[in-house]
Amino acid sequence: MSDDEIRAFLALEIPNHIRSRLAAAREELRHEMPRARWTRPEGWHLTLKFLGETRRRALAELVAGLAPRLRGLGVITVDLGRPGFFPSSARPRVAWVGGTVEGADKVVEAVEEAAEAAGFPPARRQWSAHLTMARLKSQWSKNAVDRFLDWGDHLELETFSCREVVLFESDLQPGGAVYTALERFSIE
Repeated sequence: MSDDEIRAFLALEIPNHIRSRLAAAREELRHEMPRARWTRPEGWHLTLKFLGETRRRALAELVAGLAPRLRGLGVITVDLGRPGFFPSSARPRVAWVGGTVEGADKVVEAVEEAAEAAGFPPARRQWSAHLTMARLKSQWSKNAVDRFLDWGDHLELETFSCREVVLFESDLQPGGAVYTALERFSIE
């Protein structure tokens, strides 16, 4: 990656109090589960669009086109608590927590439109709200998969609102990616 490029993505932030409650709940679960690379709570977010290795000029074009598209779309309401696996619970590689996200469709559409107008490729799959909890080092047993799903089904987190989209830089470090907010876009 050159000095003119950064690794970037657009996302919704998770409020600190939700992040703390989820981290505490997950910590109890972690000790029961097989080995995995568990994600750091400070990095939890709901990705709207991964931009990848990006030239700063393309990012500036995206920023200019994104703000007017997002303004006035309305608050997004998030209720986390539905667990799952990518690609599936039969072949788990990534454990995640999703949920219901009201009001996100218009925002995702606006993000995609602005990104395509700035030269970014369109999304390959439909957007799904999820927080990555763990990347599995090896296949988990059916008992471990069931335990994770049961844990996620019984999560009790309060509903929260997102009022902005955040452009993050992702700096890959040996201990995991470090995310820095570069721009914030109101959706109210």
